[in-house]
Amino acid sequence: MTTIDTTAITVELPEAFDPRWNRLPGIQVDGRRITIDPADYFFRFESSTWLVADWGLVKSQLLDVDETTESAVEQLALDFIKQHSESTSDAARVLATAYEVYAYLFREEHLAGLGLPQITAEHLRMLREAATFMALNKVEVDGHISNVGPCWFFPAATSVVFDLDDDMGGMLDEVYHGGWFNEHRRIESIKAHAALGGRLVHGCQSVPDQSGGVVAPYGASMANFRDDLAAFKAGWIEQVYAHRVNPAA
Repeated sequence: MTTIDTTAITVELPEAFDPRWNRLPGIQVDGRRITIDPADYFFRFESSTWLVADWGLVKSQLLDVDETTESAVEQLALDFIKQHSESTSDAARVLATAYEVYAYLFREEHLAGLGLPQITAEHLRMLREAATFMALNKVEVDGHISNVGPCWFFPAATSVVFDLDDDMGGMLDEVYHGGWFNEHRRIESIKAHAALGGRLVHGCQSVPDQSGGVVAPYGASMANFRDDLAAFKAGWIEQVYAHRVNPAA
């Protein structure tokens, strides 16, 4: 039987995170220093290894490469992952890499093109923080979901931490997975997520479904992923919402 390392995960990131993350079990935020207790934080924690690639290499060797008629952007990302990624059991490295990925994807220059005037730079900061935690979730190649934390359920987690009502929480979720509806952002997302060893996939159809997202390896069984997610999500979403400070929010 495999024993999973549940040692506390500690990382210092370039940006101070909102102290209200402390509302969720297993997270301790003290400015730029974040500590996660896996035993309290995760709903399911079966794997303590992740696939990562150096963000500096992604920036220098992938972000500016254009797809061609012979090599789609997904193939470029897959080839990069095969060449440059490595397995790590250092969760702090995963979080630090994820912070760089989402600082890039949710940068302020995108605000003007979202078509959502109610979304502000502050909302992008919320997205960067929540998506950084999301990177610890994991899907195996066979589609089995091995790691699930509260940030899998994006609107629920952000409503607890940032006191968002359901409408704004849902709107934030639209921006999170909005790459599906904007090809330029989708291409950016595919390239950037190579640093986290895969591509961002969503279990949801739209905001009300709230099935979240995870960086999954290329080739992962989406049928098994869908079935596994459907079996557990309702009860765990309810547990996340239970930590709302203002239950009526």
